[in-house]
Amino acid sequence: MKLSRQEAIKQIIKTQVIETQSDLAEALKKAGFNVTQATVSRDIKDMVLIKVPDEDGRYKYSFPSEHNQIITTDRLEDMLRSYILTVVSSEVIIVVHTLPGTAQAVAYAIDHLNWSEVLGTVGGDDTVMLIIDSRDHVETVKTRIMQKKS
Repeated sequence: MKLSRQEAIKQIIKTQVIETQSDLAEALKKAGFNVTQATVSRDIKDMVLIKVPDEDGRYKYSFPSEHNQIITTDRLEDMLRSYILTVVSSEVIIVVHTLPGTAQAVAYAIDHLNWSEVLGTVGGDDTVMLIIDSRDHVETVKTRIMQKKS
């Protein structure tokens, strides 16, 4: 059941603009899958779906590999400039507050800028958590983020 549902999700994401988990749940129901929001959320995580901006400035679910070739460093840095509101830290964690609905795009941008000090990111709706490799690099990364933001 899970495999066939996730195959259906692949087709839905490729053929429809899916902006929210509710949109995806509704599309799955139309395709014959009775799902809960929790199931859709797990599928999104398992399939590593991300939200990316579309041509109209809205955000839709997509597969990261579809965008690796078309998203340039300039576009990634533009995401930081456009969406970040504040940056704070504690120990080896940096918390970035973003505009609502853009945290996953910011996490994606930071991940794909390949900053060696960043071990990983977790993006929610309007908050990104960065794990930094050591306390010594926290201010460096914060400064880099804020420079990109300016």
